Amino acid sequence: MSGVATDRATDRLDRLRLIRTLGVGPVTYRQLLARFGTPAAALDALPDLARRGGGRPVVPDAATAAREVETVARLGARHLFLDDADYPSLLAQLDDAPAVVTVRGDPTLAARPAVAMVGARNASAAACRFARALAHDLAARGATVVSGLARGIDSAAHHGAMPATVAVIAGGIDVVYPPENAALQDRIAADGLLVAEMPPGVEPRARHFPHRNRIIAGLSLGTLVVEAAPRSGSLITARLAGEAGREVMAVPGHPSDPRAAGCNGLIRDGATLVQDADDVMELLRPIDPRAVRAPAARWDAGPPQDATDAERRRLAALLGAVPVPVDELVRQSGLAPSAVQIVLLELELAGRLERHAGGRVSLHEGNDR
Repeated sequence: MSGVATDRATDRLDRLRLIRTLGVGPVTYRQLLARFGTPAAALDALPDLARRGGGRPVVPDAATAAREVETVARLGARHLFLDDADYPSLLAQLDDAPAVVTVRGDPTLAARPAVAMVGARNASAAACRFARALAHDLAARGATVVSGLARGIDSAAHHGAMPATVAVIAGGIDVVYPPENAALQDRIAADGLLVAEMPPGVEPRARHFPHRNRIIAGLSLGTLVVEAAPRSGSLITARLAGEAGREVMAVPGHPSDPRAAGCNGLIRDGATLVQDADDVMELLRPIDPRAVRAPAARWDAGPPQDATDAERRRLAALLGAVPVPVDELVRQSGLAPSAVQIVLLELELAGRLERHAGGRVSLHEGNDR
């Protein structure tokens, strides 16, 4: 292996170690690289940063990262890092885009115009039939259909669009969920594209699904909901799509069917009513994927800079268990955005801070002191 290749491999292992460090999420990962320049320098800085936040980081060693790389390769998959040339460009435009994803299949599918199709797990037979036919028609028109490999509408969409489909799963790339979709997951990995943010071997947990939903929305020019109850995961995906500046669409349903309440509510609140593939393509055709941008951050901190102990105390006093927007912390604390950024980064590395959608943060339960 040449020196250049060795340096690149080491850099990628360092990136993976940084990403897998407890407390380093997508936002923190970007902030660390912005401040320290390289993943190696960021790793060296982690102990001091976490100490300032009241804890210490749990950093995987190089051997652990190398084992993950070997496992991924053995599964016929590979890592895509945020700055890789073939990392999905639409996904990269999210403020909280995954720093790395694991993929199996054809990554070029994520470069085509994509539509997310999501809906109820306990969907009606009529809705599943409609979703399958609509996905088939969208694929025939050159679109990629993205969904979450769940029961019901997701599965129907994948079947209808095959092979022009991307499945985003909540667990590791080698974990099948739900079990009855094992054959479908294998087929998508072979003929379509399978995407996972979690490391191999990780079983999906409830907290993983909102993270998966943001990837579904982030990969797509628009999200289409076909049958969904109020407060369902499908509506979370639609909300995340809207927050990312993407189109939100819904198929109307009968008012007496509770499974249609979510879609009807989306339409009432401004989502585009969709009846067929032509409606979807007409809405998305004018959109150049290269022109899509995530909404600009409401404050621009630049690379995080050091804060004083007094500034740390002032900001910590404003934090609690209820999520609050970061820009509100900037306003109420009177601190420079860069100072707010570094204190939040330190708290997250110490395991005391949790980041939420919409640029909000809170202290973990038991840490609101």
